[in-house]
Amino acid sequence: MEQTTDIHIELARIQKEIESHLGLSSGSLVFNFSTLDGKVKLDLITINPRHNQSFLFHSVIGYEKVDVLKQMLDYVKNYREKESPYTIQWTIKGDKELHTSYFRARNVYEALDKLYYGRDMNTITVFSVVLNPIT
Repeated sequence: MEQTTDIHIELARIQKEIESHLGLSSGSLVFNFSTLDGKVKLDLITINPRHNQSFLFHSVIGYEKVDVLKQMLDYVKNYREKESPYTIQWTIKGDKELHTSYFRARNVYEALDKLYYGRDMNTITVFSVVLNPIT
């Protein structure tokens, strides 16, 4: 008799592996699954506890939840070698506090997309975007 794997156990296992690899607790990451043109899209969102804001870490598209989680795990294991580090300084409109956030992205536009993810662009003022030296 062949043993079937409980899909939810497999999903939880991969999610825990992603959290572990990033060194973040489950409260700091949100796995946002949606459907796009008949495929599964996974947006991995980070939550910064200092300023209580969320940002896009990375998005992948695949055929099922396990597939996109495996793609995300592969990305998490290799993104530092493939993407450039950016520092963005910004404020929320009406707030005087300057925030600093760090992103990995292929280019400056992708870094800004990760900052603006899920919010109205008019709610944030960006003061600087810096491509950091690769160490």
